Amino acid sequence: MSDDRRDEDPLAKSAEVRGARYRRWLREGEPTVAHRLAQIGVLGWIIVTPMLLGLFAGRWLDRQFSTGLFWTAPLLLVGLALGCWSAWRWMNTA
Repeated sequence: MSDDRRDEDPLAKSAEVRGARYRRWLREGEPTVAHRLAQIGVLGWIIVTPMLLGLFAGRWLDRQFSTGLFWTAPLLLVGLALGCWSAWRWMNTA
């Protein structure tokens, strides 16, 4: 199979990524417990930070326009969606 066709074939691309991950695992070994806990902490902050930014922006807008929770709830949900999307992207990187 030529190099051009291998770049287009998703199965070949997936096999190359899997092989690279396996070689890295052989070289580096299993991550420590501290490393895994650090990953969990980062994952939490990736989700929480956009939510807090949406919450603070929503509360500020609600105070400016005296609208109760009109802006807070939607911006909190937008922050949650953005945080979950960012976490998903972070977990699925090579």
